[in-house]
Amino acid sequence: MFCPRCGSSQDEELKFCKACGANLYAVRQVVDNRQTDEKTNWDMTWGTQFAAAAEAIRHQKELERLRGITPETKRYNEIKAGVITSSVGVALMIFLAIFMQGIIIGGSVQRDTAEILSRIWLAGLIPLFVGLALIFNGYFVSRKMIEAAKRGSRETGALTGATLDTPELRPANTTEFIPTRFSVTEDTTKHLK
Repeated sequence: MFCPRCGSSQDEELKFCKACGANLYAVRQVVDNRQTDEKTNWDMTWGTQFAAAAEAIRHQKELERLRGITPETKRYNEIKAGVITSSVGVALMIFLAIFMQGIIIGGSVQRDTAEILSRIWLAGLIPLFVGLALIFNGYFVSRKMIEAAKRGSRETGALTGATLDTPELRPANTTEFIPTRFSVTEDTTKHLK
């Protein structure tokens, strides 16, 4: 068996890696308990396949909700991505314009080639327009989608009697330390008072 943490070869009977101390017993349990009997069911109809896809989308949205990824967060990230992409497009256009102009001024380029080189900066328009589309979508379209979702949740809440002041989970923090369940030193000091 190879240690998943450090990659060193280990004996099958060892509970912990000799090199890094990783819990090989836990890794072996996970590998042994993995379900491998899931196979594609070719007898499924189109309707059940679409229902399964819709269920997967619903599951993904539920996971995002539990992680604290709100539609507002997605909207903000989309606008941020648009600003970054647009900035890259502008920087690319400036770089290509200056670089190609330098090549043309060097004088070793034929006239017809110089015409083509003088217009290469237009390639920067692609990321610029993609970024502008992301900003537009995040600013206008996503806002309307969020408002429609809030309206729908208010109506659903009124129908089911649920309150709108239900607490939400805090946003995910990727810098947070998450302790592992298995350790080499696990329960080694229980005998000490």
